[in-house]
Amino acid sequence: MVSLLMDASSELVHSLLPVFMSSVLGAGMVTIGVVEGIAEATASTTRVASGLVSDRIRRRKHLLILGYGIAALSKPMVPLASSIAWVMGARFIDRMGKGIRGAPRDALIADITSPALRGAAYGLRQGLDSFGAVLGPLLAIAFMAWFSNNIRAVLWVAVVPAVLAVGWLIVGVREGEPRRRHAAGGTRLALSELRLLDRHYWIVAALCATITLARFSEAFLVLRSVSVGVPIGLVPVIMIIMNVAYAAAAYPAGLAADRMSRRRIALGGLGVLVLADLILALASSATAVLLGGLCWGLHLALTQGFLSKLIADVAPAQLRGTAFGISSLLNGAALLAASFFAGLLWDQVGPAAPFAAGATIALAAALGTLALSPESPK
Repeated sequence: MVSLLMDASSELVHSLLPVFMSSVLGAGMVTIGVVEGIAEATASTTRVASGLVSDRIRRRKHLLILGYGIAALSKPMVPLASSIAWVMGARFIDRMGKGIRGAPRDALIADITSPALRGAAYGLRQGLDSFGAVLGPLLAIAFMAWFSNNIRAVLWVAVVPAVLAVGWLIVGVREGEPRRRHAAGGTRLALSELRLLDRHYWIVAALCATITLARFSEAFLVLRSVSVGVPIGLVPVIMIIMNVAYAAAAYPAGLAADRMSRRRIALGGLGVLVLADLILALASSATAVLLGGLCWGLHLALTQGFLSKLIADVAPAQLRGTAFGISSLLNGAALLAASFFAGLLWDQVGPAAPFAAGATIALAAALGTLALSPESPK
């Protein structure tokens, strides 16, 4: 529920922010790509430290409150922004909060869930998260009509669900008694423990980063809808379609990840991403863009919970937070690079170019699945 509420807030902002930056603040596509890339890279980098700390102190909830609280405090900064630098600062703070909460949250799910149900558990969280991501753009459309396309006024609405998310977290989330610290003891980092992250973990982490490299910021989905003539008040529809598909398929995909071979799930997710990119590259109408967004959401449903399950499966229990954090760092570096080059390709070649490049990288990522055992994760 906390994920649902915060994602409703974040996606309300995210569905309008690219248009806000380009039409209100006059930013170019490369600038938008850099802002989004830096924001997501910040989240990924922060995850390393928060994941490590959560492993040391064995108190995940404290870090969750800090992370969600910081994100909530950043929401009013966006409608107050008068420059790209201000927006970048707001996104930086928001994503820092996301980074602080991300690895401890994923580790907490693994802590309290049996291995046989991890795929379902991550799928359920992703599904509720994505339902919030549907609600956010719906609120954006409704309030854009109410406030006569006044983007700044609509962005203020995002503050409400963010505050509710923090309140729900404080009241509703329990993690039980702190777990016994492992033999290395204390709260100091023993670098020798990182050797426990064996080659199976690094193969999974590399696959995650490669898939992220093929999937740049979703801000470009919003901009692609504008490029084919979707009215500014309706551009959040692309995010709604994407997240409806994500929300509907995430839990079934999680269940499948508990039962099917790793290779089959990975190839299926990458195949859908290639299809989404090709549709978006060739799109000349709003219908085509919406179809591409739907496929993009299906790709996320097939891959995100599955990859989280893989990391949880191959990481030692005492290093789960650290393992999620390192993987997120690699993903952040990939997303920063992907978003920068997506913006560059958009400016230099055209709106179709980033999606054509994404399809090519996704095909290359499919080769990485050959490193995964075709057998069931069990």
